[in-house]
Amino acid sequence: MVTISCCMIVKNEERILARCLDSIADLMDEIIIVDTGSRDATKRIAARYTDQIYDFAWVDDFSAARNFAFSKATKEYIYSADADEVVNGENRERFRQLKEILLPEIEMVQMKYGNQLAHGTAYNFDEEYRPKLFKRLREFVWIEPVHEMVRLDPVIYDSDIVIDHRPESNHAGRDFAVFTKQIRGGVRLSKRLHHMYAMELYISGKDKDFLEAEEFFAGTALDPERSLDEVKEAVCIVCRAARLRDDSHTLLKMSLKDLLSEGSAEMCWELGEYFFGKGDYEEAAMWYYNAAHETQSILNIHTSTDWPEKRLAECNRSMAEKR
Repeated sequence: MVTISCCMIVKNEERILARCLDSIADLMDEIIIVDTGSRDATKRIAARYTDQIYDFAWVDDFSAARNFAFSKATKEYIYSADADEVVNGENRERFRQLKEILLPEIEMVQMKYGNQLAHGTAYNFDEEYRPKLFKRLREFVWIEPVHEMVRLDPVIYDSDIVIDHRPESNHAGRDFAVFTKQIRGGVRLSKRLHHMYAMELYISGKDKDFLEAEEFFAGTALDPERSLDEVKEAVCIVCRAARLRDDSHTLLKMSLKDLLSEGSAEMCWELGEYFFGKGDYEEAAMWYYNAAHETQSILNIHTSTDWPEKRLAECNRSMAEKR
């Protein structure tokens, strides 16, 4: 049976930490809690489960905190947990069985993250695989009988364990603040973070968040070093901000930039919303139809499903009333 270190970073989690640890503590061989500045009873609650509690000065970097937690682990595998997660009875048994049968060549285990849409920040689906269990020390091996090479991709196992995600609130505001600090500090967002920022805006952002992000995404939309995917994401954000400001020139310029390639459902949705707001229901209906039936979403699945379908029905009613 493999041994597992549970590594967590926490802050002000007194309401939910015990719920999480009660569901996994007996499955773990070591529990490491890294506190990033709690002002409540979080550390006192954590002390019921482990004496390995460390303080880490928060530097607006979740990776730095998680790396610190991982550095304290001593077991064969590391389980990365968050305080708002719960493993129920059926999945606890699956986890226990996994410990017994896990092959040593497996370097990463993915588990299904469930209940994602409750207070969802950047999720389009209620259940998705996430890497949750990691081999602490990776063994590099040569592969291929000729033109040999070191295997770089990890050996991944997709388990049937479901982690129940039970957030108490939406964390978008916190995330937007981190994105803004990185950008103002001159950090160039990676392609992944660029996508996450745009997706989180489109799923959880308020009008002010789009307006505050407009300058950054307007810059990346014109950046020749950004990929086509990143440009398409950026113009969606800029078009939303332009529509909010009733800036038809920018909306037209950016939407044409998107439509030069295969259009996105988000862009069709924005054009539909623009014409709907102007009372041009026939034109709006055309763009809503394209959003729902002719294009794919790249940031928010609702722009290609229920949102345009609902607006289409509203357009049809409005046009019928005018006849």
